[in-house]
Amino acid sequence: MSLTSAIATNTCSVPSAAQLGRVVAPLYHARTAITGHRAALITAPAPAPAPAEACAPSNPGQSPRPRYHSTINLARPAGTFPIRLNNIFAQKAPSAPGRYFSTTSVSRLRDFFPSHETKYIRQTPPAWPHHGYSEDEMHKVAPAHREPKSFGDWAAWKLIRFCRWGMDKATGLKPDQQSDKSKPTTAVVASKPLTEAQWLVRFVFLESIAGVPGMVAGMLRHLRSLRRMKRDNGWIETLLEESFNERMHLLTFMKMCEPGWFMKTMIIGAQGVFFNALFFSYLISPKICHRFVGYLEEEAVHTYTRCIGEIEQGLLPKWSDPNFEIPELAVQYWHMPEGKRTMRDLIYYIRADEAVHRGVNHTLGNLNYKEDPNPFVSDYKTEATGHKPNAVTKGTGYEREEVIG
Repeated sequence: MSLTSAIATNTCSVPSAAQLGRVVAPLYHARTAITGHRAALITAPAPAPAPAEACAPSNPGQSPRPRYHSTINLARPAGTFPIRLNNIFAQKAPSAPGRYFSTTSVSRLRDFFPSHETKYIRQTPPAWPHHGYSEDEMHKVAPAHREPKSFGDWAAWKLIRFCRWGMDKATGLKPDQQSDKSKPTTAVVASKPLTEAQWLVRFVFLESIAGVPGMVAGMLRHLRSLRRMKRDNGWIETLLEESFNERMHLLTFMKMCEPGWFMKTMIIGAQGVFFNALFFSYLISPKICHRFVGYLEEEAVHTYTRCIGEIEQGLLPKWSDPNFEIPELAVQYWHMPEGKRTMRDLIYYIRADEAVHRGVNHTLGNLNYKEDPNPFVSDYKTEATGHKPNAVTKGTGYEREEVIG
């Protein structure tokens, strides 16, 4: 393919034409260097040459004034080669009937929050690198429910059910899209699947809320450690890492869509109420708060398990496509290997993270928060006893006797 430039006759300066060529040439060479992508720039045909009088001054006594106007016409063979966009950004922004969950045009999604590169800094790696999972661990994760054993457990469970009902209403979930209400955390089949846009709305809202508890609990335990001048025994790091991990989930989904004004308003309101309510609740009873988060993560595991099932059944055609490209942010954070970078694989990683948070918080809710060390970061006297906990496969958490002794 040859590059030709048609300069209209009203461009009266030769240096201007040369400057135009210097601008266009690098773009053309960069475009031809990209392999594996079909692309074509479709431009309107060059306009007919303007009459010679166009450059002449309207006043005969006035010196002519040059006009700088040009058009570029890229010669191409007959036929049209569509531009292949990244599968993520080529999707329509998620929306729900009657609600503006996304107002961002497709062309702007890629730069919603670009990495900040400065004169000396190329990129900023995650503060907590992901530890990774084996494929067997990720596939063993399943929905589970810890039955309430005290009034505090029961109150936390009922509050989560109320929050789930509110999220279903706010995100426009229809009755035929809901799973069996008699088994709210284990039933993952509904008569009608959700769309990709509906899933993204739920993911963004869920992750924007799930990142709050770890930060609140870690902050209060940090202040408690300073106030009492005692060690925290490993709780702070785990709680802050949990909050960071949830935020990475949110950023990953934000690479696929940008919420509109309705969702942003919901998030601001929910976060403002949730943060303050959790702050005062944790001061009163940390055990109930950890149980509440454990039940919240049960809902998250249930949500992602159902999504995986719909992807594997081909009910979500865009995400079932093996050529669907997940964000590079996710590939780097989870260290996803080649050949394991589909949307299904991404949801498996995120579900495993939620399973860890589920097991950790149910376990912390069983401990003496004033004295017991965090069993998930502690060194045990011997590994052969089997006391070292693995939260990803322990959906109901560990009892205190199992990890403390």
